[in-house]
Amino acid sequence: MRRESPQTKLPSKLTNQPLLVVLSGPSGAGKDAVIAKLKDSDFPIERVVTVTTRPRRAIESESVDYHFVSPEKFQEMIRGKKLLEWANVYGNWYGVPQEAVKQALERGQDVMLRTDVQGAATIKKTMPQAILIFLMPASMEELDARLKQRHTESSLDLAVRTRIAEEEIKKLPLFDYVVFNRQGEIDSAVADIKAILRAEKCRVKA
Repeated sequence: MRRESPQTKLPSKLTNQPLLVVLSGPSGAGKDAVIAKLKDSDFPIERVVTVTTRPRRAIESESVDYHFVSPEKFQEMIRGKKLLEWANVYGNWYGVPQEAVKQALERGQDVMLRTDVQGAATIKKTMPQAILIFLMPASMEELDARLKQRHTESSLDLAVRTRIAEEEIKKLPLFDYVVFNRQGEIDSAVADIKAILRAEKCRVKA
């Protein structure tokens, strides 16, 4: 009687582990637009929405663009250890809800976070498996033009954001990948991100 040979179990390093992806870059690089395009394309990745104390802009929606909370509520979340990372950016607080990230990864769902450069570095320290992608404008001139087109900042605020953007770009070596989001070529930026994530799915982990 023929015996069935036992099935070989795949090494854990080769199993399909969910990805934790952090998309960062300077203000005005188009992070929200890229994430929206990625979502509209039905790419299987879940975005965990950031919590912020910043006032909601007219074009923004609660729980879609951000979770908008009071400064008091935000500090309560810090004390309760409910945030994976947090930072004060341009005078407002931003943070990533820890439980939402944990639950999505436990479901086997790939997760995308949108943070500033400081937040990306913090997440990489606490979760080394995180994949850091830096979204880069084609030039500082193009970035300045995008910020002006938003009509949401004063001249002083624009100058501050431009100066900080220059400093953030210097932190590029902290990231695993850079994707250029050139004016009018957002589909190309989204395609590059998809290619990165597909490649990461095939990577043999060390």
